[in-house]
Amino acid sequence: MSRLSIPTVEQSLPASKPLLAAVEKQLGVVPNLMKLVGHSPAGLEGYLSLNGALNKGKLSHALRERIALTVAEFNGCDYCLSVHSYLSANVAKLTQGEIDAARDGRSDDPRTAAALHFARRVTESRGRVSDADLATLRAADFDEAAVLEIVLNVALNVLTNYVNNVAQTDIDFQVVTARQAA
Repeated sequence: MSRLSIPTVEQSLPASKPLLAAVEKQLGVVPNLMKLVGHSPAGLEGYLSLNGALNKGKLSHALRERIALTVAEFNGCDYCLSVHSYLSANVAKLTQGEIDAARDGRSDDPRTAAALHFARRVTESRGRVSDADLATLRAADFDEAAVLEIVLNVALNVLTNYVNNVAQTDIDFQVVTARQAA
């Protein structure tokens, strides 16, 4: 059971209701994470704004989902692993093998593998990556905008991982659990 309350949409703060309505319009449902973060309308707006902006960025949806899986596995966030496994399979159309590899920061595609390795290094090092880490990513044909978007996607996913790990948010998707202790 969640350690922080998860209100229904109807019980949510008035300032959060239009934001939650937009989530429902886009996804068809309002995930527990969004209702939870709706306790802070400013927090919900900030999360949705950054996520929406990154959706318009250089990185493909499939790569963003893979990054989310890499970060969630590292941080041991079962909620995010569950959500992003679902989105990876049903929206990004990744195979189970690709999902499993992404959780480990791997891919058979060299360019994707470089991005996931870099995302993992950013997560592990709290952003203090080496010159070699950055050079490897650049050698895989990621320009500066893409480098920054990888870092921003890591940060966005760390945010949700930490919220869910603190709250122990009730998982409202098929449950996927981390393979490692965070």
